[in-house]
Amino acid sequence: MTEEHAHPGGFTLAVCAEMIFRSLPFTERLKRITELGFVAEIWDWTKHDIPALARSGATFSSMTGYITGTLADDEGADELIRTARLSITVAKELGCPRLNLHGTGLDGQGLPVLKSEGVTGAMWLKARDTLNRIADLGEEEGVTFVLENLNEAVDHPKTPFAKAADTIALVSAINRPSLKLNLDLYHAQIGEGNLIELCRQALPFIGEIQVADVPGRMEPGTGEINFPAIARALNAMGYTGVIGLEAWPAEDDELALSRFRQAFTL
Repeated sequence: MTEEHAHPGGFTLAVCAEMIFRSLPFTERLKRITELGFVAEIWDWTKHDIPALARSGATFSSMTGYITGTLADDEGADELIRTARLSITVAKELGCPRLNLHGTGLDGQGLPVLKSEGVTGAMWLKARDTLNRIADLGEEEGVTFVLENLNEAVDHPKTPFAKAADTIALVSAINRPSLKLNLDLYHAQIGEGNLIELCRQALPFIGEIQVADVPGRMEPGTGEINFPAIARALNAMGYTGVIGLEAWPAEDDELALSRFRQAFTL
């Protein structure tokens, strides 16, 4: 964590550049995020001019760590590993330490490419095998892959391994430093709730935490989640990592970032 991004609560605050300052060209968004003292997160790197992003002056916290592929079938797993290798090359160019994964590939609307009516025992075993291969790759290349929980009720119906309980089970079964959790509290509130205890359970395996309020997926203070209480609890647990805002601004972009910063200032 660099000093300019240090925070009174010990957190590093990141902002998803895909969702904030959308009226600006992408590199200008990154510059604005940096000027305001945040690090940046991006989604699908294939949609961006990577050399331009590298020149933007932004510090990158995470990015999507694959293009296509799935966890729980042979062909999909091989494709996931192949495109994860391509993603690592880009991550190194950007100096981005974390590469994000999902239970399966998602399309442009966030819907699963491979829909699941239920996860079988064979799928669990194959997913664990695939994630061990991912952990091998991360270890070999000096990067960390993070597995994100999603919600099925609103944004990502029929996604396998969607709940935080699923991602925690998989990552804890692998139990290697090169594979961690991206614990998304927006998705977890919709899927499970009990967020502080969920953070406590996940704590040994967290690579980063993402936040947005419910309902609406907007910044803290716009919905039902008590983010200041979560910030205090995380601080008490000793969490000093990244908190990433992956949210749509309710009104003004800078107001959204101010509310985010305030929620995680102790």
